Amino acid sequence: MFIDQAEIFVRSGNGGNGMMHFHREKFVSRGGPDGGDGGKGGDVIFEVRATLNTLTEYRHKMRFLAPNGKNGGPNNMSGRNAEDLVIPVPPGTVIFDSMSNELIGDLTEPGQRLLVCTGGRGGRGNQHFATARNQAPRTAEKGEPCEEKTLRLELKLIADIGIIGVPNAGKSTLLSVLTNAKPRIAPYPFTTIEPNLGVARIDEDTSVVLADIPGLIEGASQGAGLGHDFLRHIQRTRVLIHLLDGLSQDPLADFSQTNGELSLFDPNLAKKPQVVAFNKMDQVEAQELYPKIKKQLKQKGYELLPVSAMARTDTRELLLKAFNILATTPVLADVEAPVPVYRPKEDVKQFEILREGTNEWRVVGAGIERTVKMTYFEHSGSLRRFQKLLEVLGIEAALREAGVRDGDSVMIGDYELEWQD
Repeated sequence: MFIDQAEIFVRSGNGGNGMMHFHREKFVSRGGPDGGDGGKGGDVIFEVRATLNTLTEYRHKMRFLAPNGKNGGPNNMSGRNAEDLVIPVPPGTVIFDSMSNELIGDLTEPGQRLLVCTGGRGGRGNQHFATARNQAPRTAEKGEPCEEKTLRLELKLIADIGIIGVPNAGKSTLLSVLTNAKPRIAPYPFTTIEPNLGVARIDEDTSVVLADIPGLIEGASQGAGLGHDFLRHIQRTRVLIHLLDGLSQDPLADFSQTNGELSLFDPNLAKKPQVVAFNKMDQVEAQELYPKIKKQLKQKGYELLPVSAMARTDTRELLLKAFNILATTPVLADVEAPVPVYRPKEDVKQFEILREGTNEWRVVGAGIERTVKMTYFEHSGSLRRFQKLLEVLGIEAALREAGVRDGDSVMIGDYELEWQD
């Protein structure tokens, strides 16, 4: 089954905890600090795999958790760094943050990688806190906490030429004639309910990728039918073959309706070069209607090519016409595309004091919340280091100014502390 949308949860690995330990050896009564560092947690990375063409794998598996770094050990032994979690995706995958709807990345080239969650660094062992004045530090760090995100993946097929038109215009038949693709074909509208790809050979050294986009109906740009699901696949194509149904009651109205839905969905789609073809010329009704439609489209600046996909008449000429236009059309990298939103890194020194009750306070800030998670409160040295940090950052003074009193509860992240002067 072709799946072109998915929502997944990703989380990087926590850093391993640093160790508080002192060297122990026979005849050595006062061994120095030798607690090892924790290992780095695994990153979460998306990688483009050319062999994939759908997001089906993420229909059932929706949680991806990178491994944690290993804890440090005695004798200055550092914990092992965790392996990165690499998530394969097909070319043309666009990644959004589900919460903010912001674009994170647009992956198009095979082998391209995108880091979405960074693994936490390993905590430092007590070997790093030894000084001339404190040669036996009872201080160490826990590993840095992980990052987690809920992501929305959208697949936009990457094709050179897209075949568009109203339902039952003969798009799938044309694709099957021009390429080795075998889409579902039947004599009723909406036979195609998912895009199909095929490769057409121009000569021994040249080939192009064609996409059969399911039929567009009125209101598709507002999501009618499966409009949004279909229209985004056209954004990747460079040239369009606009196929008109020769047996339609009003092919010119179909032509205007389809182009209107393209421009409403994305104004750039209306700028893509089009080759307009009049299909089903093996039928008498189409042959009689063709001169009239050709004249009307000529007045609009379009050349109309007569073809019959079923009878394979002039389909090769249609392909070559589209290919010649393709040769003069900018490649995908030159086409204007959305770019990820740049956000500066959070200032680790910023914080905010909130009063949550008569005797309850909360300190909010990325830096202090991360620090409290990395603190060993059971080690006297680590506790004193944390208290010193509250003073240096100005949090202690801010709490006093806000009116904190002895016995009040101060929440920082998930930790509840009791204030004492």
